[in-house]
Amino acid sequence: MNKKTIKDIDLKGKKVFLRCDFNVPMDENKTITDNRRIVSAIPTIKYLLDNNCSVVLASHLGRPKGEVNPEYSLEPVAKELSKLLDKEVIMAKDVIGEDAKVKAQNLRQGELMLLENVRFHNEETQNDEIFSKELASMAQIYVNDAFGAAHRAHASTEGIAKFLPAVAGFLIEKELKVLGDTIENPNRPFVAILGGAKVSDKIGVIDSLLEKVDTLIIGGGMAYTFFKAQGYNVGNSICEPDKVDLALSAMEKAKNKGVKLLLPIDTKIGKEFKPDTESKTVEWTQIPDDWEGFDIGQKTIEMFKKELQNAKTIIWNGPVGLFEFDQFAIGTNEIAKTLAQLQEVTTIIGGGDSAAAVEKANLADKMTHISTGGGASLKFLEGKKLPGIECLLEK
Repeated sequence: MNKKTIKDIDLKGKKVFLRCDFNVPMDENKTITDNRRIVSAIPTIKYLLDNNCSVVLASHLGRPKGEVNPEYSLEPVAKELSKLLDKEVIMAKDVIGEDAKVKAQNLRQGELMLLENVRFHNEETQNDEIFSKELASMAQIYVNDAFGAAHRAHASTEGIAKFLPAVAGFLIEKELKVLGDTIENPNRPFVAILGGAKVSDKIGVIDSLLEKVDTLIIGGGMAYTFFKAQGYNVGNSICEPDKVDLALSAMEKAKNKGVKLLLPIDTKIGKEFKPDTESKTVEWTQIPDDWEGFDIGQKTIEMFKKELQNAKTIIWNGPVGLFEFDQFAIGTNEIAKTLAQLQEVTTIIGGGDSAAAVEKANLADKMTHISTGGGASLKFLEGKKLPGIECLLEK
Protein backbone atom coordinates (compact mmCIF):
# COMPACT_ATOMS: atom_id res chain seq x y z
CA MET A 1 0.00 0.00 0.00
CA ASN A 2 1.54 3.31 -1.02
CA LYS A 3 -0.83 5.51 0.96
CA LYS A 4 0.33 7.39 4.04
CA THR A 5 -0.74 6.01 7.40
CA ILE A 6 -0.87 7.58 10.86
CA LYS A 7 2.78 6.59 11.29
CA ASP A 8 3.84 8.75 8.33
CA ILE A 9 2.75 12.15 9.67
CA ASP A 10 3.28 14.27 12.76
CA LEU A 11 0.17 13.80 14.89
CA LYS A 12 1.44 14.91 18.27
CA GLY A 13 -1.12 17.03 20.10
CA LYS A 14 -3.32 17.41 16.99
CA LYS A 15 -7.10 17.23 16.76
CA VAL A 16 -7.97 14.21 14.61
CA PHE A 17 -11.20 13.31 12.82
CA LEU A 18 -11.26 9.49 12.79
CA ARG A 19 -13.80 7.74 10.56
CA CYS A 20 -14.48 4.24 11.88
CA ASP A 21 -16.93 1.55 10.87
CA PHE A 22 -19.08 1.02 13.94
CA ASN A 23 -21.97 -0.42 11.91
CA VAL A 24 -22.50 -3.28 14.38
CA PRO A 25 -25.47 -5.62 14.84
CA MET A 26 -27.73 -5.04 17.86
CA ASP A 27 -30.70 -6.90 19.32
CA GLU A 28 -34.09 -5.34 20.16
CA ASN A 29 -32.72 -4.16 23.53
CA LYS A 30 -29.96 -2.19 21.78
CA THR A 31 -27.34 -4.66 23.04
CA ILE A 32 -24.43 -5.09 20.61
CA THR A 33 -24.35 -8.75 19.53
CA ASP A 34 -20.97 -8.63 17.73
CA ASN A 35 -18.43 -5.95 18.71
CA ARG A 36 -15.70 -7.08 16.28
CA ARG A 37 -15.77 -3.85 14.27
CA ILE A 38 -15.39 -1.75 17.43
CA VAL A 39 -12.52 -3.92 18.68
CA SER A 40 -10.83 -3.58 15.24
CA ALA A 41 -10.66 0.21 15.62
CA ILE A 42 -8.91 0.15 19.00
CA PRO A 43 -5.24 -0.07 17.85
CA THR A 44 -5.66 3.15 15.82
CA ILE A 45 -7.54 4.93 18.63
CA LYS A 46 -4.88 3.96 21.19
CA TYR A 47 -2.06 5.12 18.91
CA LEU A 48 -3.74 8.53 18.52
CA LEU A 49 -4.28 8.84 22.28
CA ASP A 50 -0.66 7.82 22.94
CA ASN A 51 0.33 10.74 20.69
CA ASN A 52 -1.73 13.16 22.83
CA CYS A 53 -4.31 13.69 20.08
CA SER A 54 -7.87 14.73 20.79
CA VAL A 55 -10.08 12.45 18.71
CA VAL A 56 -13.43 13.12 17.06
CA LEU A 57 -14.88 9.75 16.07
CA ALA A 58 -17.50 9.30 13.35
CA SER A 59 -19.43 6.37 11.92
CA HIS A 60 -22.72 5.35 10.35
CA LEU A 61 -25.07 2.72 11.73
CA GLY A 62 -27.77 1.02 9.68
CA ARG A 63 -29.84 2.90 7.10
CA PRO A 64 -31.68 5.80 8.76
CA LYS A 65 -32.19 7.33 5.26
CA GLY A 66 -31.13 10.86 6.12
CA GLU A 67 -33.44 11.28 9.11
CA VAL A 68 -32.74 11.46 12.83
CA ASN A 69 -33.94 8.11 14.16
CA PRO A 70 -33.16 7.10 17.78
CA GLU A 71 -33.24 3.45 16.70
CA TYR A 72 -29.96 4.06 14.85
CA SER A 73 -28.25 6.14 17.54
CA LEU A 74 -24.58 5.41 18.20
CA GLU A 75 -25.01 5.75 21.97
CA PRO A 76 -24.64 1.97 22.59
CA VAL A 77 -21.38 2.14 20.60
CA ALA A 78 -20.06 4.96 22.81
CA LYS A 79 -20.81 2.84 25.89
CA GLU A 80 -19.16 -0.28 24.44
CA LEU A 81 -16.08 1.65 23.32
CA SER A 82 -15.81 3.33 26.72
CA LYS A 83 -15.90 -0.12 28.35
CA LEU A 84 -13.26 -1.56 25.98
CA LEU A 85 -10.90 1.40 26.43
CA ASP A 86 -11.67 1.89 30.13
CA LYS A 87 -12.02 5.56 29.28
CA GLU A 88 -14.87 8.05 28.91
CA VAL A 89 -16.16 8.52 25.38
CA ILE A 90 -18.03 11.82 25.15
CA MET A 91 -21.21 11.42 23.08
CA ALA A 92 -22.41 14.29 20.88
CA LYS A 93 -26.16 14.82 20.47
CA ASP A 94 -25.78 15.61 16.76
CA VAL A 95 -23.31 15.49 13.85
CA ILE A 96 -22.59 19.06 12.72
CA GLY A 97 -24.97 20.86 15.10
CA GLU A 98 -24.13 23.11 18.00
CA ASP A 99 -23.62 20.27 20.49
CA ALA A 100 -21.06 18.49 18.29
CA LYS A 101 -19.27 21.74 17.40
CA VAL A 102 -18.97 22.94 21.00
CA LYS A 103 -17.83 19.53 22.29
CA ALA A 104 -15.28 19.20 19.49
CA GLN A 105 -13.95 22.69 20.19
CA ASN A 106 -13.60 21.98 23.92
CA LEU A 107 -12.00 18.56 23.43
CA ARG A 108 -8.66 18.38 25.20
CA GLN A 109 -5.60 16.28 24.35
CA GLY A 110 -6.15 12.61 25.20
CA GLU A 111 -9.95 12.97 25.06
CA LEU A 112 -12.39 11.16 22.76
CA MET A 113 -15.80 12.09 21.46
CA LEU A 114 -18.21 10.26 19.17
CA LEU A 115 -20.48 12.15 16.79
CA GLU A 116 -24.04 10.93 16.29
CA ASN A 117 -24.79 8.75 13.22
CA VAL A 118 -23.47 10.59 10.13
CA ARG A 119 -26.27 9.05 8.04
CA PHE A 120 -28.84 11.11 9.97
CA HIS A 121 -27.99 13.61 7.18
CA ASN A 122 -28.70 12.92 3.49
CA GLU A 123 -25.67 15.08 2.75
CA GLU A 124 -23.44 12.26 4.04
CA THR A 125 -24.37 9.76 1.32
CA GLN A 126 -24.62 12.57 -1.26
CA ASN A 127 -21.00 13.46 -0.47
CA ASP A 128 -22.12 17.07 -0.10
CA GLU A 129 -19.23 19.53 -0.16
CA ILE A 130 -20.62 21.90 2.49
CA PHE A 131 -21.35 18.99 4.84
CA SER A 132 -17.83 17.61 4.24
CA LYS A 133 -16.38 21.03 5.07
CA GLU A 134 -18.44 21.20 8.30
CA LEU A 135 -17.04 17.82 9.37
CA ALA A 136 -13.51 18.93 8.50
CA SER A 137 -13.89 22.13 10.55
CA MET A 138 -13.78 20.03 13.75
CA ALA A 139 -10.20 18.77 13.27
CA GLN A 140 -6.73 19.30 11.78
CA ILE A 141 -6.11 15.81 10.36
CA TYR A 142 -8.40 13.20 8.83
CA VAL A 143 -7.80 9.48 9.44
CA ASN A 144 -9.87 6.86 7.64
CA ASP A 145 -10.03 3.48 9.33
CA ALA A 146 -13.48 2.46 8.08
CA PHE A 147 -12.57 -0.29 5.63
CA GLY A 148 -16.19 -1.49 5.63
CA ALA A 149 -17.26 1.86 4.13
CA ALA A 150 -14.17 2.55 1.96
CA HIS A 151 -16.01 1.55 -1.23
CA ARG A 152 -18.46 4.44 -0.70
CA ALA A 153 -17.69 8.00 -1.81
CA HIS A 154 -19.48 9.66 1.11
CA ALA A 155 -18.77 12.93 2.92
CA SER A 156 -17.09 11.28 5.93
CA THR A 157 -15.18 8.69 3.86
CA GLU A 158 -14.05 10.76 0.87
CA GLY A 159 -15.38 14.35 0.77
CA ILE A 160 -13.68 15.42 4.02
CA ALA A 161 -10.26 14.51 2.54
CA LYS A 162 -10.52 17.55 0.24
CA PHE A 163 -10.21 19.81 3.28
CA LEU A 164 -7.75 18.03 5.60
CA PRO A 165 -4.50 16.05 5.27
CA ALA A 166 -5.85 12.49 4.98
CA VAL A 167 -4.14 9.22 6.00
CA ALA A 168 -5.07 5.61 6.75
CA GLY A 169 -5.44 3.99 10.16
CA PHE A 170 -4.01 0.60 11.08
CA LEU A 171 -7.12 -1.38 10.16
CA ILE A 172 -7.23 -0.14 6.58
CA GLU A 173 -3.47 -0.69 6.32
CA LYS A 174 -3.88 -4.29 7.53
CA GLU A 175 -6.88 -5.06 5.28
CA LEU A 176 -5.11 -3.80 2.16
CA LYS A 177 -1.91 -5.63 3.02
CA VAL A 178 -3.57 -8.98 3.77
CA LEU A 179 -6.02 -8.89 0.85
CA GLY A 180 -3.47 -7.37 -1.54
CA ASP A 181 -0.65 -9.80 -0.73
CA THR A 182 -3.01 -12.76 -0.90
CA ILE A 183 -4.30 -11.87 -4.33
CA GLU A 184 -0.98 -10.81 -5.83
CA ASN A 185 1.30 -13.49 -4.33
CA PRO A 186 -0.78 -16.42 -3.06
CA ASN A 187 0.74 -19.70 -1.96
CA ARG A 188 -0.73 -22.27 -4.35
CA PRO A 189 -3.03 -24.06 -4.81
CA PHE A 190 -5.21 -20.93 -4.42
CA VAL A 191 -8.92 -21.68 -3.90
CA ALA A 192 -11.77 -19.18 -3.75
CA ILE A 193 -15.23 -20.06 -2.38
CA LEU A 194 -18.02 -17.75 -3.50
CA GLY A 195 -21.52 -17.97 -2.06
CA GLY A 196 -24.40 -15.60 -1.59
CA ALA A 197 -27.65 -15.15 -3.46
CA LYS A 198 -26.94 -13.54 -6.80
CA VAL A 199 -24.56 -13.93 -9.72
CA SER A 200 -25.11 -10.22 -10.49
CA ASP A 201 -23.59 -9.26 -7.10
CA LYS A 202 -20.47 -11.34 -7.71
CA ILE A 203 -19.90 -11.43 -11.47
CA GLY A 204 -17.06 -8.89 -11.27
CA VAL A 205 -15.39 -10.94 -8.53
CA ILE A 206 -15.88 -14.21 -10.44
CA ASP A 207 -14.31 -12.62 -13.51
CA SER A 208 -11.37 -11.21 -11.54
CA LEU A 209 -10.72 -14.39 -9.52
CA LEU A 210 -10.74 -16.58 -12.63
CA GLU A 211 -7.54 -14.71 -13.59
CA LYS A 212 -5.87 -15.67 -10.31
CA VAL A 213 -7.18 -18.85 -8.65
CA ASP A 214 -6.54 -22.53 -9.31
CA THR A 215 -10.03 -23.57 -8.17
CA LEU A 216 -13.27 -21.60 -7.89
CA ILE A 217 -16.01 -23.15 -5.73
CA ILE A 218 -19.52 -21.78 -6.19
CA GLY A 219 -22.37 -22.34 -3.71
CA GLY A 220 -25.35 -20.45 -2.31
CA GLY A 221 -28.20 -19.05 -4.38
CA MET A 222 -25.78 -18.21 -7.20
CA ALA A 223 -25.39 -21.89 -8.07
CA TYR A 224 -28.99 -22.19 -9.32
CA THR A 225 -28.35 -19.64 -12.07
CA PHE A 226 -25.45 -21.86 -13.19
CA PHE A 227 -27.79 -24.90 -13.16
CA LYS A 228 -30.35 -22.97 -15.21
CA ALA A 229 -27.61 -21.96 -17.65
CA GLN A 230 -27.00 -25.66 -18.31
CA GLY A 231 -30.68 -26.23 -19.09
CA TYR A 232 -31.85 -27.77 -15.81
CA ASN A 233 -34.97 -27.02 -13.76
CA VAL A 234 -34.38 -25.08 -10.53
CA GLY A 235 -37.98 -25.07 -9.20
CA ASN A 236 -38.57 -22.01 -6.98
CA SER A 237 -34.87 -21.56 -6.17
CA ILE A 238 -33.27 -18.13 -6.32
CA CYS A 239 -32.32 -17.68 -9.95
CA GLU A 240 -31.50 -14.83 -12.33
CA PRO A 241 -32.66 -16.00 -15.77
CA ASP A 242 -31.24 -12.82 -17.33
CA LYS A 243 -27.77 -13.76 -16.00
CA VAL A 244 -27.48 -17.25 -17.52
CA ASP A 245 -25.21 -15.85 -20.26
CA LEU A 246 -22.86 -14.51 -17.57
CA ALA A 247 -22.82 -17.92 -15.90
CA LEU A 248 -22.07 -19.65 -19.21
CA SER A 249 -19.27 -17.21 -20.03
CA ALA A 250 -17.75 -17.73 -16.54
CA MET A 251 -17.77 -21.51 -17.16
CA GLU A 252 -16.18 -20.98 -20.56
CA LYS A 253 -13.53 -18.65 -19.13
CA ALA A 254 -12.68 -21.17 -16.37
CA LYS A 255 -12.22 -23.85 -19.02
CA ASN A 256 -9.98 -21.62 -21.16
CA LYS A 257 -7.88 -20.56 -18.15
CA GLY A 258 -7.51 -24.10 -16.83
CA VAL A 259 -9.30 -23.16 -13.60
CA LYS A 260 -11.28 -25.91 -11.88
CA LEU A 261 -14.84 -24.61 -11.42
CA LEU A 262 -16.76 -26.64 -8.83
CA LEU A 263 -20.57 -26.41 -8.63
CA PRO A 264 -22.81 -28.37 -6.24
CA ILE A 265 -23.67 -31.92 -7.33
CA ASP A 266 -26.57 -32.29 -4.89
CA THR A 267 -28.73 -29.78 -3.09
CA LYS A 268 -30.93 -29.67 0.02
CA ILE A 269 -34.32 -28.32 -0.95
CA GLY A 270 -37.31 -27.08 1.05
CA LYS A 271 -41.02 -26.58 0.41
CA GLU A 272 -41.21 -23.06 1.87
CA PHE A 273 -38.97 -20.25 3.07
CA LYS A 274 -39.26 -20.98 6.79
CA PRO A 275 -37.00 -22.61 9.39
CA ASP A 276 -39.06 -25.78 9.92
CA THR A 277 -40.13 -26.42 6.32
CA GLU A 278 -40.23 -29.96 4.95
CA SER A 279 -36.86 -30.71 3.28
CA LYS A 280 -34.97 -33.37 1.34
CA THR A 281 -31.75 -33.73 -0.64
CA VAL A 282 -31.77 -34.28 -4.42
CA GLU A 283 -29.25 -34.43 -7.29
CA TRP A 284 -28.58 -30.98 -8.78
CA THR A 285 -30.30 -32.03 -12.03
CA GLN A 286 -33.47 -33.26 -10.24
CA ILE A 287 -34.95 -30.19 -8.46
CA PRO A 288 -38.75 -30.55 -8.68
CA ASP A 289 -41.20 -27.73 -9.38
CA ASP A 290 -42.49 -25.90 -6.28
CA TRP A 291 -39.36 -26.81 -4.24
CA GLU A 292 -36.55 -24.38 -3.45
CA GLY A 293 -32.81 -25.00 -3.05
CA PHE A 294 -31.51 -23.81 0.34
CA ASP A 295 -28.19 -25.60 0.97
CA ILE A 296 -25.57 -27.84 -0.56
CA GLY A 297 -26.04 -31.60 -0.07
CA GLN A 298 -23.73 -34.10 1.63
CA LYS A 299 -22.02 -35.25 -1.59
CA THR A 300 -21.20 -31.63 -2.42
CA ILE A 301 -19.90 -31.01 1.12
CA GLU A 302 -17.51 -33.97 0.74
CA MET A 303 -16.37 -32.82 -2.72
CA PHE A 304 -15.72 -29.24 -1.53
CA LYS A 305 -13.91 -30.45 1.61
CA LYS A 306 -11.65 -32.72 -0.45
CA GLU A 307 -10.69 -29.78 -2.69
CA LEU A 308 -9.95 -27.57 0.31
CA GLN A 309 -7.59 -30.15 1.86
CA ASN A 310 -5.06 -29.49 -0.93
CA ALA A 311 -5.19 -25.69 -0.79
CA LYS A 312 -2.51 -23.38 0.57
CA THR A 313 -4.53 -20.15 0.25
CA ILE A 314 -8.32 -19.88 0.59
CA ILE A 315 -10.58 -16.84 0.23
CA TRP A 316 -14.22 -17.31 1.23
CA ASN A 317 -16.91 -14.74 0.48
CA GLY A 318 -20.56 -15.62 0.99
CA PRO A 319 -22.33 -18.55 2.71
CA VAL A 320 -23.11 -21.64 0.61
CA GLY A 321 -26.65 -21.99 1.98
CA LEU A 322 -29.39 -20.29 3.96
CA PHE A 323 -27.28 -20.37 7.14
CA GLU A 324 -29.78 -18.29 9.14
CA PHE A 325 -32.01 -21.43 9.31
CA ASP A 326 -30.31 -24.25 11.23
CA GLN A 327 -31.38 -27.08 8.94
CA PHE A 328 -29.88 -25.25 5.94
CA ALA A 329 -26.70 -24.08 7.71
CA ILE A 330 -24.97 -27.48 7.46
CA GLY A 331 -22.96 -26.75 4.29
CA THR A 332 -21.75 -23.35 5.52
CA ASN A 333 -20.86 -24.77 8.95
CA GLU A 334 -18.97 -27.70 7.42
CA ILE A 335 -16.88 -25.34 5.28
CA ALA A 336 -16.16 -23.16 8.33
CA LYS A 337 -15.09 -26.24 10.34
CA THR A 338 -12.90 -27.51 7.49
CA LEU A 339 -11.09 -24.16 7.18
CA ALA A 340 -10.62 -24.04 10.96
CA GLN A 341 -8.89 -27.45 10.95
CA LEU A 342 -6.46 -26.79 8.08
CA GLN A 343 -2.78 -26.46 9.05
CA GLU A 344 -0.32 -24.02 7.42
CA VAL A 345 -3.03 -22.61 5.13
CA THR A 346 -3.89 -18.91 4.74
CA THR A 347 -7.65 -18.58 5.30
CA ILE A 348 -9.28 -15.24 4.56
CA ILE A 349 -12.96 -14.61 5.21
CA GLY A 350 -14.27 -11.78 3.07
CA GLY A 351 -16.57 -10.05 5.54
CA GLY A 352 -20.37 -9.85 5.50
CA ASP A 353 -22.42 -13.02 5.90
CA SER A 354 -19.47 -15.42 5.69
CA ALA A 355 -17.84 -13.57 8.61
CA ALA A 356 -21.16 -13.77 10.51
CA ALA A 357 -21.33 -17.52 9.82
CA VAL A 358 -17.78 -18.07 11.11
CA GLU A 359 -18.56 -15.97 14.21
CA LYS A 360 -21.79 -17.91 14.78
CA ALA A 361 -19.83 -21.18 14.65
CA ASN A 362 -17.29 -19.76 17.18
CA LEU A 363 -14.42 -20.36 14.74
CA ALA A 364 -13.28 -16.78 14.11
CA ASP A 365 -10.02 -17.19 16.03
CA LYS A 366 -9.08 -20.16 13.82
CA MET A 367 -8.97 -18.05 10.62
CA THR A 368 -5.94 -16.14 9.38
CA HIS A 369 -7.94 -12.99 8.69
CA ILE A 370 -11.59 -11.96 8.82
CA SER A 371 -12.22 -8.85 6.77
CA THR A 372 -14.33 -6.11 8.37
CA GLY A 373 -15.67 -5.05 4.99
CA GLY A 374 -18.17 -7.14 3.03
CA GLY A 375 -18.84 -4.81 0.09
CA ALA A 376 -15.39 -3.21 0.30
CA SER A 377 -13.53 -6.52 0.21
CA LEU A 378 -15.68 -7.63 -2.75
CA LYS A 379 -14.80 -4.45 -4.65
CA PHE A 380 -11.15 -4.92 -3.73
CA LEU A 381 -11.20 -8.55 -4.94
CA GLU A 382 -12.73 -7.23 -8.16
CA GLY A 383 -9.72 -4.98 -8.61
CA LYS A 384 -11.85 -1.83 -8.26
CA LYS A 385 -10.52 1.38 -6.74
CA LEU A 386 -12.03 2.27 -3.35
CA PRO A 387 -12.90 6.00 -3.02
CA GLY A 388 -12.14 6.00 0.74
CA ILE A 389 -8.60 4.81 -0.02
CA GLU A 390 -7.96 6.74 -3.23
CA CYS A 391 -8.52 10.08 -1.43
CA LEU A 392 -5.67 9.46 1.07
CA LEU A 393 -2.22 11.03 0.71
CA GLU A 394 0.40 9.11 -1.27
CA LYS A 395 3.58 8.08 0.54
